Amino acid sequence: MNTTQIEALIKQMTRMEKIGQMTQITTSFFNVDGAKATGTASRMKDVEQHKWIVGSVLGKLDAKSMLRIQRDYLQHNRLGIPLLFMTDVVHGYKTIFPVPLALSCSWNPDVLRRTARVSAVEAAAAGFQVTFSPMVDLVRDPRWGRVMESFGEDRLLLGQFGAAMVEGYQTDDLQQSDTLAACVKHFAGYGAAEGGKDYNTVDLSPLSLYNDYLPPYQQALQAGARLMMAAFNTLNGVPATANTWLLQHILREQWGFDGTLISDWGAVKELIPHGVAASSADAARLSLQAGIEIEMMTTAYIEALPELCEQHPELEQKLDEAVKHILQLKQELGLFDDPYRGVSEAREQEMILHPNHRHAAREAAVQSMVLLKNQQVLPLNSTQKLALIGPYADNRHLLGPWSVDGDPQHAVTVLEGLQQQGMQVQSLSTDDSHIEEEVLHQAIELIQQSDVILLALGEREEWSGEAGSRAHIGLPHDQLKLLRIAAAAGKPIVVVLFAGRPIELEEVARYADAILLAWFPGTEGGHAVADIVTGRCNPSGRLTMSFPYHSGQIPVHYNHLNTGRPAHLLTQEKRYKTQYLDVPNEALYPFGYGLGYSEFGYGNIDAGTGELSANCPLHVSISVTNHGPYAGCETVQVYIHDRVAEIARPVRELIAYEQIQLNPGETAQVDYTISADMLGYYHTDLQYRADPGEFELIIGPDSRHGSSVTIRLLSNET
Repeated sequence: MNTTQIEALIKQMTRMEKIGQMTQITTSFFNVDGAKATGTASRMKDVEQHKWIVGSVLGKLDAKSMLRIQRDYLQHNRLGIPLLFMTDVVHGYKTIFPVPLALSCSWNPDVLRRTARVSAVEAAAAGFQVTFSPMVDLVRDPRWGRVMESFGEDRLLLGQFGAAMVEGYQTDDLQQSDTLAACVKHFAGYGAAEGGKDYNTVDLSPLSLYNDYLPPYQQALQAGARLMMAAFNTLNGVPATANTWLLQHILREQWGFDGTLISDWGAVKELIPHGVAASSADAARLSLQAGIEIEMMTTAYIEALPELCEQHPELEQKLDEAVKHILQLKQELGLFDDPYRGVSEAREQEMILHPNHRHAAREAAVQSMVLLKNQQVLPLNSTQKLALIGPYADNRHLLGPWSVDGDPQHAVTVLEGLQQQGMQVQSLSTDDSHIEEEVLHQAIELIQQSDVILLALGEREEWSGEAGSRAHIGLPHDQLKLLRIAAAAGKPIVVVLFAGRPIELEEVARYADAILLAWFPGTEGGHAVADIVTGRCNPSGRLTMSFPYHSGQIPVHYNHLNTGRPAHLLTQEKRYKTQYLDVPNEALYPFGYGLGYSEFGYGNIDAGTGELSANCPLHVSISVTNHGPYAGCETVQVYIHDRVAEIARPVRELIAYEQIQLNPGETAQVDYTISADMLGYYHTDLQYRADPGEFELIIGPDSRHGSSVTIRLLSNET
């Protein structure tokens, strides 16, 4: 079906049929086993009489259900327009990968691309065609539970990893039956919710928006994403769902987005409690005018648009534009040619949890884990007797939030992973929040029989994710009590930490000899932990979000601005400078940080003349040597600081990175090409350019360490 045919089809549609295409409901309305009509779903009005004209559904599904629903729908739909099936495939469908924040710690776009590809293959086999992923909200507040869905605090990585996931979901041909259309979310600024509370207010200056928060969305769209989801939050006082400046001026006009715009769950009617709409009719009008084309899980459009269009005939054009985008999406997915996209129960059975998919999940989990501390305790050897103790010692709930279709019974526990690698291990599972005295006594007995204590600690899955905001992001008191008891035994302690966010780790770092951040590692998590602690794999993950000493430091991020009284320049001044009196300014573990079993040494930076211009980039190189006994991967990171600019610029800003694999004793030269564009930012006139002058160029293993040289931009004019 081409554009002319789509326009002809729209002319045949009644107003109510158009509004139906713009309405999304859950699969529970089609009697799918296990699908629940909860929350706003229970308040949906008049859906039953209109369900044969709605354009899309979301929620639980399998191949059998999809085939039945689509067949029944096409029999009832007057014009035979196929239904769209959408869901949240955030970090896997049935084969669950590490949470996105963990995946970003691989610093490897190919890892993100591969995980999205597997996710698409499995979800498409079950009948889905659209995923609400990737999330590219820049995050600096770990109290916000949804940091686990993001790729961290740096705009460069967010854009690259979001684009990689779009490419993995969609490939270069959405007509293929094993693809998903990607929906980028949440537009815009949702990661800056005040106080880290979900759905909360966002207030950002135009310069912060343009320089930090908007670029990742744009880069994901440039990768070809076919949908964009408006955020729940207000942005500078205007809810994103009704924000014409954001959805029309930025997204449509400036960026040229020609895909489909969808609301978040229930967000259209939430304009009423936001205080910008007095009724469903107001909410429908504001959302439609702003450009929301699919209303997810409220019925303001169905309730109000028929009468509104009678009163305001100009709204009919908005209906036609919205339906055109929706039908184009269905055409791009091949639904007019094959409404079932080759779905079959046999194909679903073959693809779900395929051994190759599990292997990919294991590799992704290994590359996502970050070794935060190691005082020559790891790797372990098979002669050592291990005491494996804690809430995650033999716990299958390793999938993490937003693994909506994953089954914990398919997950490999830490105990199983260690046993399968021949380790001598005795385990004791504990509660995560309240550990009985009797259990603590059992732990002491087990510790006395061991050579090494391995504590599997962390937060519950439901403590992070959507609506998982926490004011205190430390471990529960009883887990820290267990750690102190273990430390009293005087034996080596390895803490394996499971979490969906950065955690306060100052006390853990004080007592533990080694800390492995496993995040929520997914289906193959136990195998991946065992791969690393036994030395089968050399850890290579690097943090993409800073870990604070204390919640009171939040927000703490590497790319902050200097003040007029920066503490590091006023070392002789005790009080009147930018500082806390009780904790350091810096993060406990900074952005980009991570250890391995290798030791990498850096040579001097060779920056040639040190000068570049708009027409002549600068070639920079540095030598890196593996001084350790293990082959390993090093992520060589390049940062800049614009010393004098029109506006204050970050103390460091990531502009490039390169991963290299080196054998023991091997040296490699790492080369970078620095262009004027890489030094630029949005100025007060909201135009992107670089300031001529001096820049500090830093190359090192993380955002805190490295050597630096001065480079000079001679001109930014071509």
